[in-house]
Amino acid sequence: MIRLGAGRLDRIAAVGAHCDDLAIGAGGTLLTACLARPGLRIDALVLSGGGSEREQEERAALAAFCPGADLRLTVLKLPDGRLPAYWDEAKAAVEELRAQGDPDLVLAPRAEDAHQDHRGLARLIPTAFRDHLVLGYEIAKWDGDLGRPAAYQPLTPQIAERKVRLLHEHYLSQLHRPWFDREAFLGLARIRGIECHARYAEAFAVTKLTLNLGS
Repeated sequence: MIRLGAGRLDRIAAVGAHCDDLAIGAGGTLLTACLARPGLRIDALVLSGGGSEREQEERAALAAFCPGADLRLTVLKLPDGRLPAYWDEAKAAVEELRAQGDPDLVLAPRAEDAHQDHRGLARLIPTAFRDHLVLGYEIAKWDGDLGRPAAYQPLTPQIAERKVRLLHEHYLSQLHRPWFDREAFLGLARIRGIECHARYAEAFAVTKLTLNLGS
């Protein structure tokens, strides 16, 4: 498997439409990066769930998924499932996140995601982060929209297990959902691991990247 490094990683911008999107789609990647780079700055934005128990869950969860990081989290109150009707507010939030600094990596939903909130947010990202490496994470769902990813972050078995444990410890409001279980999370990670010659992995869509093969 060909491996390309992202260079020095000092700052990550991470965006999700809902509380738990980031942890489900990129929790193992956040754990891997933060454990390798103490003090890594994470600027995180979640569009919905503000002022509810979901925000409390998200703050505790992301603190656990970003150990030792300088985590700066904003959780807004946009209605779940209504992002197209709140386009201006979402656009302003993404622009404000961009104004906070210049990240080395952006974690965001995939543009092909079947959920309208995920898809809408994904399409806003390149309007603000125009010259950045953007990795689009995937979330398994009833719609069956998983595709063929272009990039993989291998996860050690310890990180994969830790991700699943943290999901169940912190998102208690989601435990009743039929897709929120150990088999689903580890199963997808195992399949993505097979695809990149690892035990487990998280996979991402990449719209555009620039190579530097001369140095």
